[in-house]
Amino acid sequence: MTKLLYQGHGSFRIESNDGKIIYVDPFAGEGYDVPADIILVTHEHGDHNKIDLVTLKTSCEIRRAKNMLVNGQYKSEQIDNLNIQAVPAYNKNHNINECVGYVIKVDELKIYAAGDTSETEYMSTNLSKEAIDYTLLPMDGYYNMDVNEAQKCAEIIGSKHNIPIHMKPGELFDINIAEKFKPSGALIVKPGEEIEL
Repeated sequence: MTKLLYQGHGSFRIESNDGKIIYVDPFAGEGYDVPADIILVTHEHGDHNKIDLVTLKTSCEIRRAKNMLVNGQYKSEQIDNLNIQAVPAYNKNHNINECVGYVIKVDELKIYAAGDTSETEYMSTNLSKEAIDYTLLPMDGYYNMDVNEAQKCAEIIGSKHNIPIHMKPGELFDINIAEKFKPSGALIVKPGEEIEL
């Protein structure tokens, strides 16, 4: 069974059926002791790129926005049985040329890690046609979109499950914001909680 551990803020860990470990935007919370096969960094802000927190396998693959967005082209990579597709992520605080989101294909599931972003055209032109299973959206309303815009994005994308993350600067989690996020398939996961996907 594929598992997702929400570590808090914008950080989470995925474990595939065959034990592959993927960390996304390491920074917050606990649970970095399981050795990583893959680390994905959406952008280089200090609350998303703390790779030194993670225990690494010697074969660990690290992908950053600069690896996955080259000359305006969003790359797709196959790493073992996982597919990693970079997608646009941007807003007034996040340069379109320095930030990405990721669609992670693992165990027949598609997980969209939005990174730091607001609504993008790509959500309606592409992601809405992807049949995403799990979407993780930021909603702090300061560096990123607020909860209302995040709900709109969730409805545009049409993911089966929508998880609120990155809710308040300097905080792991904010239940008050999370409970205001009510698109179809809303799923609240608290820091330190691991769910089966």
